Amino acid sequence: MGTITARKRKDGTTGYTAQILRKKGGQIVLREAQTFDSKREANSWIVHRETELDKPGGLERASRTSATLAEAIDAYTARVTDIGRTKTQCLKSIKDYPIASKACESITAKDISDFAHSLRLGGRKPQTVANYISHLSAVFRAGRPLLGMPLPLQEMRDAQQALLASNDISKSSERTRRPSLAELDKIMQHFVDRQERAPLSAPMHKIVAFAMFSTRRQEEITRIEWADLDEPHSRILVRDMKHPGQKRGNNVWVELPPEALRIVKTMPKSKSEIFPYTTDAISAAFTRACQFLQIDDLHFHDLRHEGVSRLFEMGRTIPLAASVSGHRSWNSLKRYTDIREKGDKFADWPWLEKICQQRKGSDTH
Repeated sequence: MGTITARKRKDGTTGYTAQILRKKGGQIVLREAQTFDSKREANSWIVHRETELDKPGGLERASRTSATLAEAIDAYTARVTDIGRTKTQCLKSIKDYPIASKACESITAKDISDFAHSLRLGGRKPQTVANYISHLSAVFRAGRPLLGMPLPLQEMRDAQQALLASNDISKSSERTRRPSLAELDKIMQHFVDRQERAPLSAPMHKIVAFAMFSTRRQEEITRIEWADLDEPHSRILVRDMKHPGQKRGNNVWVELPPEALRIVKTMPKSKSEIFPYTTDAISAAFTRACQFLQIDDLHFHDLRHEGVSRLFEMGRTIPLAASVSGHRSWNSLKRYTDIREKGDKFADWPWLEKICQQRKGSDTH
């Protein structure tokens, strides 16, 4: 029979540690322990676990060395290679938490809930915690069928339901932030000045304007090659366009608005990519510029929001706006229809002319 030990926690509550020992020939062959908030839960676990151990082969199965969650994460990232930098970093950070040392089959919904709650106590927002749990759930889904590891998927599903109900996780709130003309003027002046001081730096004034007029995402901009440009029809091929159900091979032809095409034509053809720069460099430059200019809460991705909303303000229908943005459904485009004015507020924007008057070779790669 297992034993239960009550211990006072630092927060004043009492924890009940249930322990099971099994011996053979006077030697301990199995030792398992779990802590619960109530004595009844601890006793229920002992009864359930000892019933499993008493089944034929139960003790032998339990005595085997089991893979931990950390090992499952390593197996997942090695097996599923195209999971993205953010997800990879997130899964790597999970390995620093106590849940990662647990045996795969022993992980309960409470373990997952406790992990999520610890993230909340660490100051992370429910939306951020939801991303952690979502990435971890992908490992659980792949556990048995892909990795051969007994990760309990139902425990993960139960935890997700409970965490939603407790507000420990929540869906990401949709951003509606758009840059004002005054903010864009400051940003453009900042990057034009930087280009004059450092000619070898990325032409961020062009990249910012292109992102806005083309509505392209940061990663998409860095992947566009000259071979992807169909100038006669004013369109480009966006390779691996972001799509929730298709990570690779989602190549889509999209319309290139005339302002974006004009910017492209100012770029030198010294490399295969039109904008041969890294997303890290672009992101860091934009973030530093906003901090220096004291522009609050503006992300590079907000330029896409501005670009798509501008199309609606100019009178574009949903299909015509989608032909530029690449969206497949009305639901995806709803958040961009926050029309603030009619017409094109960039019709007389002087920065487009200044950008396009520069010589093609003025930006050195």
